[in-house]
Amino acid sequence: MKQVLIIVSLVIIFSSCKENKGSVNTAISEETLRAHLEILASDSFEGRKPFTEGEKKTLTYLENEAKKLGLKPGNGNSYLQEVPLVEIHGHPSDTLHLTGKNNLSLKLGEQFVAFTQRAEDSVVIENSEVVFCGYGIVAPEYNWNDYEGLDVKGKTVIVLVNDPGLGNEDSTFFKGNAMTYYGRWTYKYEEAARQGAAAIFIVHETTMAGYPYNVVQGAGSGAKLNLRSIGYEPVRIQGWLSLDATKLIFSSAGMDLQPIMQAARKPGFKPVSLPYTASMMIKNDVKEDVSQNVVAIIPGSETPDEYIIYSAHWDHFGIGAVVNGDSIYNGAEDNATGTAALLAIAESMMKSDPPKRTIVFLWVTAEEQGLLGSAYYAAHPIFPPEKTVANLNLDAMHSFGLTNDFSLIGYGQSELENIVKKYVEQQGRYVLPDQQPEKGSFFRSDHFNFAKIGIPALYGKGSADHKEQGKEYATEQLKRYNTERYHQPADEYNDTFDVSGMLQDLDVYLQVGQELGSNAQWPKWKEGSEFKSVREKGRQ
Repeated sequence: MKQVLIIVSLVIIFSSCKENKGSVNTAISEETLRAHLEILASDSFEGRKPFTEGEKKTLTYLENEAKKLGLKPGNGNSYLQEVPLVEIHGHPSDTLHLTGKNNLSLKLGEQFVAFTQRAEDSVVIENSEVVFCGYGIVAPEYNWNDYEGLDVKGKTVIVLVNDPGLGNEDSTFFKGNAMTYYGRWTYKYEEAARQGAAAIFIVHETTMAGYPYNVVQGAGSGAKLNLRSIGYEPVRIQGWLSLDATKLIFSSAGMDLQPIMQAARKPGFKPVSLPYTASMMIKNDVKEDVSQNVVAIIPGSETPDEYIIYSAHWDHFGIGAVVNGDSIYNGAEDNATGTAALLAIAESMMKSDPPKRTIVFLWVTAEEQGLLGSAYYAAHPIFPPEKTVANLNLDAMHSFGLTNDFSLIGYGQSELENIVKKYVEQQGRYVLPDQQPEKGSFFRSDHFNFAKIGIPALYGKGSADHKEQGKEYATEQLKRYNTERYHQPADEYNDTFDVSGMLQDLDVYLQVGQELGSNAQWPKWKEGSEFKSVREKGRQ
């Protein structure tokens, strides 16, 4: 009889284990996470674009949910921080005319994308000389200047995406395969403006960009937002060229693009003048308005003037170009996941003892327009940067299940990694450096703007090693997301979303925040980090 009982018990235990396969032991509520996800990513929120009804619904929802949880207003008596923006809805010419020995007329969308950051009724380039300027980088620390000896005032420059280090095993040459800020499209537009160019087009190549051409096609259409003051005068026209269009430009000029691209990767590359002048126009509808960051806090019980900031961007692309019959860019993974996650973390923290330090929950606007909400916060911080212990950022959490890894974006930057490692290993997982450093993800989410003002920032998630299916499966899932759903209407929530991996990661984020909130630690930037000196100056 005793043996029978033991066997029955083992069967019950085994059955229970099978039923709970993939479950996560965490203080974060799956029910809460799913409920917020479903609402925020629903069609009724219209893709959560600033200056739309979707923004109004999102702000109302977040403020109401913060109040329900008992979170206090984070900006004085308000849950909102105004972010002054200007909306520019550009209507580019259907063609980019290249006039020369062999005239070309490139087609809008199919072969090029164009927009402007100038809040003017129209912008024009006419008979603007065209020059290929390599990567469009000026980096004194790498003894690199793609514009050296060249006056591009009034000219149209064509540059490559990413930086010359991609594919180079020498980590001291730029940063090898890890993209530097010089590789970001935002930097290239800014540098072209500093050089006095009239227009700039970046050559799109999927491997170098980290996303397919249809992503820039979608992002290049419709209205775009900018901070009302960006601190410099941008070029008149900026945009992208498809790789095929770029090959056509060079072949029509009697040149082979491939060896020129290879030469651009080496020191001493000289810009190449192309036998064309460029002409096109963009007519603009301009509207100034104010978007909002949402900010709520759990006040600290002992040192309320020291802060840990959880951040996530609430916005996405709204209603845009129709893809497969759908025009609502719901942004379920990017970033209804992070938006909902902050509410789930806050719910858990409100059930625990009050933290000694103040915990801040910051939902920022206009990330998809160029990290604008966090950039505005960094320029107008509510909480002093020198009193802010850390930023813990959540963005585009994955929906393909449990992972063995926790991949850190910008691995090697700060001592936050030591705290993260402890809680990751308690889950039986391991910390992994970003496996796609060439995509420059450290510069593509809101934590970057906190880092720029010296605040140690964390951004990580399980992504590279699926718990049951392994690394190849995880890689395939990421690839499918990037090609089929990223910045597309197909990024929608449904009941098949596997949030178990999100819960895993949120448990790490929760425990890191609780540890920092309950002690006197001040994690530092590591030696070699470009943000270390900023922090040290700020805390003197």
